[in-house]
Amino acid sequence: MEPLDRRGFIRRVTAGTALAAAGLPGLDPPGALAASTTDIGAGAGNPPAGLAAPAFRPLPLGAIQPRGWLQRQLRLQADGLSGHLDEFWPDVAQSKWFGGAAEGWERAPYWMDGVVALAWTLDDDALKRKVSAHVEQILGSQRPDGRWGPMAAWSGSRPYDVWAVFLVDKMLAQYHDATGDERVFRALESSLRDLQSSVAATPLFDWGKYRWFEGLVPIYHVYERTGEPWLLELARTLRTQGTDYAALFAGELITEPTPRRGRWVWDRHGVNTAMALKAGALAWRLDGRAADRALPAHMLAVLDRYHGQVTGMFAADECLAGVNPIQGTELCTVVEYLYACESVASVLGEASWADRLERVAFNALPAAITPDMWAHQYDQQVNQAQCTINDDHMWGTNGPDANIYGLAPEYGCCTSNFSQGWPKLTSHLWMATPDQGLAAVAYAPSEARFRVGDLPVSVALDTDYPFRETLDVTVTPESEASFPLLLRVPGWADGATVAVGGGAPRPMRAGAFYRIQQRWARGPTHVAIRFPMRPVVSVRYNGAIAVERGPLVYSLSPTETWTRVRADAPQRELPHGDFEVRPASDWNYGLILDPAHPAQGLTFAERPVGARPFSPEGAGMQARVQGRKMPDWKLDHGWAGELAPGDNASDAPVETVTLLPYACTNIRITEFPRLKA
Repeated sequence: MEPLDRRGFIRRVTAGTALAAAGLPGLDPPGALAASTTDIGAGAGNPPAGLAAPAFRPLPLGAIQPRGWLQRQLRLQADGLSGHLDEFWPDVAQSKWFGGAAEGWERAPYWMDGVVALAWTLDDDALKRKVSAHVEQILGSQRPDGRWGPMAAWSGSRPYDVWAVFLVDKMLAQYHDATGDERVFRALESSLRDLQSSVAATPLFDWGKYRWFEGLVPIYHVYERTGEPWLLELARTLRTQGTDYAALFAGELITEPTPRRGRWVWDRHGVNTAMALKAGALAWRLDGRAADRALPAHMLAVLDRYHGQVTGMFAADECLAGVNPIQGTELCTVVEYLYACESVASVLGEASWADRLERVAFNALPAAITPDMWAHQYDQQVNQAQCTINDDHMWGTNGPDANIYGLAPEYGCCTSNFSQGWPKLTSHLWMATPDQGLAAVAYAPSEARFRVGDLPVSVALDTDYPFRETLDVTVTPESEASFPLLLRVPGWADGATVAVGGGAPRPMRAGAFYRIQQRWARGPTHVAIRFPMRPVVSVRYNGAIAVERGPLVYSLSPTETWTRVRADAPQRELPHGDFEVRPASDWNYGLILDPAHPAQGLTFAERPVGARPFSPEGAGMQARVQGRKMPDWKLDHGWAGELAPGDNASDAPVETVTLLPYACTNIRITEFPRLKA
């Protein structure tokens, strides 16, 4: 197995000791902490007496507030589908979880898991009241034995799959973190008691079996506040009954793409796989096994090698689909991948997981949602020439409408679940260190408020990163105080510098956390950061090339024609609906670029970051490159045709081609034929 380079992709190095000791294919854990920093991660030695401490702890929900473009993005989300889904979509509005007669399993809990985080990160009182009212409805459904109403009332032909219980309990743990509501904590504790009885009587199956580790999140939340041993017994029961991902990823089933129009397989399901990236890290906290600690990096290396996309995601439409850029990735997979990266970064303290978090969040997440956040795709494609209802599609197991933009294309899970993406990213930007400091884990404009002992401290970040390479941090304690500030330096940021309080710039090592340990004066101290962004031309599937700079991938964005489809009267009352998107300009270009000398053929220009940051008109950066049209590259099966291997030729005139950040496109070409000069 080939390990990852500092951008999070495959490279060849000597086997790393952690994986070798665990009996897994080796790689050096990318982004291990620099020698000049304090080793804030717990070791991989003896099993802990209770739970092993994570390297970093997320701050309480609401302690981090968005600023700048991130605040605008979250506001768009609250004003779009996320903030209104419970007002008109029956599977949430009339959910059994809220006392209705509609779906009583995962959809309302999925939605709540996102909007709880959204309400408190935005500090939106109206949305908080709405969320709290729904929490009261859920609490009101609980029986004295701890069982939730929809589960108690289940009358299906088989036992109730407790995956939905994991999801509700995880959401309530988050709500308790935000509010401190003791009633919620007691209800959560009671639910876990019932879960212990449930899995003893009916072991995990189906979704619960493949997502057993999600149950550890609320279990750990309660255990760290009570220390009750039965909670760790429950955690070990879930692990014993759940899927063994180390064994699964040691076999060949994961490496094979699902045949087009193939068979749906549990073991290759994209969302299960994305969620499971955090299974080893969470299990390591429970039992301290070196193999568990090494598992996330091994899984990531396998996924990158056999299914990886240039966005940092892997293809799964809806099961693992290989590296071809016309295969899709489900939006649920994207947001669960993000939460997995956040969780692993917290537990292991490795900078590479935050690198991957940013890459996915700043490319794949916004690309699958309309700029106004009133519609989304089920599947996105890296090479997505158009989005239509397509009976001739070549998905693995999805259907004709999987990549139109709509309310609930293909299946409604993503409609419910996409809401967690941006607010959970916000709530994990900054994390607490074990020595009362603060770590900048990922970067977006924001403000974190925490305490050093009893002393309130504010740390604000003003930046247009990832569109810019400069970041301005302002540290403001209410009185003089000593504490560390850890800055993650992305693996691609060679030549990174930091200047504290107007001092001279100091070098920082890429792929590590840089530690600033000092006594901070009362009032603001400015910390100026620069992450140099150099262009990279990567070689992809069949020798195609892709343009990258910093955490962003760049794409050709054709002019678009939008057509509303399947509209009905209720839909016309709100901005949501279903839409096909077709190109109104040429998309079939090859590029004239030398991967060995990318800067020679690329120029980048800054633009203002717009009111809708992830839109063609709001893109904060663009690139220009020389290219030629390729008349023989056409639509095939309703998609951009599959690229032929190797270099290509074209007699068309040389043109200047404009590229935008991938996240700012709705239809796009990202992996281009390479043309001979």
